[in-house]
Amino acid sequence: MTLGEDRVRLGFNPSSNTAVTDVKRQTAALIDQAQDLLAVLEHSDEGGEIVRCLKLAQTRYKEAAMWLVKALTAGV
Repeated sequence: MTLGEDRVRLGFNPSSNTAVTDVKRQTAALIDQAQDLLAVLEHSDEGGEIVRCLKLAQTRYKEAAMWLVKALTAGV
């Protein structure tokens, strides 16, 4: 399981809603992409602000997915 899959709890979808699975997969991919960039910067003396931005992006991706999943499962 990747970091992104773990953070969005990819396997948790009690309603078996395919749209929820899709949102979680796409969000996991974005989180993983940011993590890949963080791994490159880990071996560099540069990137303090870039690291901060990437970590904030990961948090915001997760937050956005949470709200979208809530909307998808609100019974509308």
